[in-house]
Amino acid sequence: MRIRLQLFLYSFILAFLLSLVTEIFSKGINNFSIFEKSFITVFIIFLLLSFLSLIFFTNFFLYKRVQEISNQIFSNDSNISRTITTNMDEMLEEIKKLDNQRKSEIIQMREQENFRREFIGNLAHELKTPIFTSQSYILTLLDGAYKDKNVNKKYLKIAGKAIDRLNLIVKDLDLITKLETGGSNLKKSNFNIFQLIENVIEMLEISASKKNIQLVVDSSPNQSLKVNADKEKIEQVLTNLIENSIKYGKESGTTEIVVQEVIENKLIIRITDNGIGVENKNLERLFERFYRVDQTGNRSTGGSGLGLAIVKHIIDAHDEKIFIESELGVGSEFSFTLDQAN
Repeated sequence: MRIRLQLFLYSFILAFLLSLVTEIFSKGINNFSIFEKSFITVFIIFLLLSFLSLIFFTNFFLYKRVQEISNQIFSNDSNISRTITTNMDEMLEEIKKLDNQRKSEIIQMREQENFRREFIGNLAHELKTPIFTSQSYILTLLDGAYKDKNVNKKYLKIAGKAIDRLNLIVKDLDLITKLETGGSNLKKSNFNIFQLIENVIEMLEISASKKNIQLVVDSSPNQSLKVNADKEKIEQVLTNLIENSIKYGKESGTTEIVVQEVIENKLIIRITDNGIGVENKNLERLFERFYRVDQTGNRSTGGSGLGLAIVKHIIDAHDEKIFIESELGVGSEFSFTLDQAN
């Protein structure tokens, strides 16, 4: 309100001065008496001084108010670095930057809240399926089905698989929590990367054979290449990625594992398949916990829904990079870097 009043006074004094000067020049300065000339001169000087004083006090008032607001804002946030300035433009620029920062923080908080809600919803869905499955079959047995030996054995197997899946989800959640909080320390050592790949392939050969998928290792590089990393966790990375290529691979397809030297003391491991592939719009979310490209809720592929999230956390813990390229209907390639052992 005070600012509006001051602006009105600005306009009034300026308009009065202009009209007075116009009137003087229209009549001619010589037509006025000495007294009138003196009075007009003093009056104009008075108006000019009043005008300048009003400008000064308005700027002073504005600066003081902005400074009070600025001090209050900055005092409430000790994380914001500020420089003391008496320049109005600089102060307004600081407040503008702070406003943009606040808007950015609000957007980030909203995104985090949306992620939290989606995560809780996905977690509830993932846990609900095995719990309800085991519960329904056990209740059926308790209602009398246990008397039939063929039925009770079948139902107990199904309930057992549901509990195994529940245990897998809890185990993977615990691992991700440890990786995120630094509770799972890396135990780095030098080991032969090809031997580790062969061990993982041996474990997954039966799963691959069910879909007649060939697991191929490129034998052209130096087979004695060693890396410096946490062997157990890199084994899990390879297991999750190769297992993922089998799950989403085509019948009679191929999964190829290639090790390449990219730069000095750095290797890249590529896992490539000719499976169903992924649309570009889904690529950036593949490493999110419980994210599935199939939004229908189909869990026929099994797993905890945390495999790729675990891979990402392990690679990040090694300060390495992981990449994905995919084309729908053509296949996918996951690749990650590791330090080569000296």
